[in-house]
Amino acid sequence: MKEETTLVYITAGSAEEARTIGRKLVEERLAASVNIYSNIQSIYWWEGLIREEPEAVIIVKTQTALLSEVIEKVKAMHSYELPCILSLPIAGGHGPFLDWIREETKKEV
Repeated sequence: MKEETTLVYITAGSAEEARTIGRKLVEERLAASVNIYSNIQSIYWWEGLIREEPEAVIIVKTQTALLSEVIEKVKAMHSYELPCILSLPIAGGHGPFLDWIREETKKEV
């Protein structure tokens, strides 16, 4: 059962953008829950230069079967040309919480 759930790590350009994306994912039952960490500092390569920018992180708890829908929804809403969207399969955890993730996301998967 545990491989049925995943965490999705997403970076956004601002806390406001992160809240907009996160709320939409929960409203559409693509996520049971999201966490937003604002005011992080990112250092990365982009177009041949090292960049330093403030960002926000969205951690999404969802069913693995919904991952492609989550990615498409985030891409459609995101301001970045190449948004960071990474899936981290859940290898274990508190069983009732994992059940809750499955119960609160789309039923038809």
